[in-house]
Amino acid sequence: MKISFIGGGNMAAALIAGLAGKVAQAADIHVVDPSQDALARLGAQYGVGTAPGIGAAVGASDVIVLAVKPQQMRDVALRLQAELTNRPLVLSIAAGIRGADLSRWLGGYGAIVRTMPNTPALIGQGITGMVAMAGVSDAQRDAADRILRAVGKTVWLDEEALIDPVTAVSGSGPAYVFYFLEAMQQAALDMGLSAQQGRELALETFIGAAQLAAQSEESLETLRQRVTSKGGTTHAAITSMQAAGVKEAIVAAMQAAAARGRELGDELGRDA
Repeated sequence: MKISFIGGGNMAAALIAGLAGKVAQAADIHVVDPSQDALARLGAQYGVGTAPGIGAAVGASDVIVLAVKPQQMRDVALRLQAELTNRPLVLSIAAGIRGADLSRWLGGYGAIVRTMPNTPALIGQGITGMVAMAGVSDAQRDAADRILRAVGKTVWLDEEALIDPVTAVSGSGPAYVFYFLEAMQQAALDMGLSAQQGRELALETFIGAAQLAAQSEESLETLRQRVTSKGGTTHAAITSMQAAGVKEAIVAAMQAAAARGRELGDELGRDA
């Protein structure tokens, strides 16, 4: 499988790290990026081919991964039109860019899979929401799944509209975790622990609790209740959070993220 990446940023690097020598040979991976520093780093680290612009190597690809910023997608897609004669799978990892708009910019091309990975892909622990457009073959869908599974788990969606909720839950989700960890570390510091002690306690608690939840067949609510003895310390903390509307605030924040994803689709999907 020959794979070209348009864009050589962090997510592209994470995917290349997972793919090189496993799903595809390094010699069959090609990266396009205007940054010579990014190309030199990827070439040296993974042995992949590189170029500052779209050319013949991209046109010979079985899969083209669009890993540029959403604001750059239209210009990249318009330049890419001439390189689709080999009928490759086009795999987008950009937030907000709808399949219909990307297809239009690609001259009506339909073999597109939209994906929303997240940053834990950098350590092979990501999860990616995926949806295939109507022009994607079974073989191309399988190829897309293998590529994203190289950096974590995948969840396939039946409707493209569900990409925005996925963006809100898992795409943006790592930031919510870091935000909560910041608060835990700050509380530890305020109560007399050192910053390092607070960080270690918060991190290991999050890691352990997440692994416990992943390995348990019980609901998240049941797991929470098992730790929350009435009248105890945990009960005091949860009662305080409930009084402050923490759960409602988190739900509202994620709904705001999904709404922003839809807004980006409207804004970036315009041709003018």
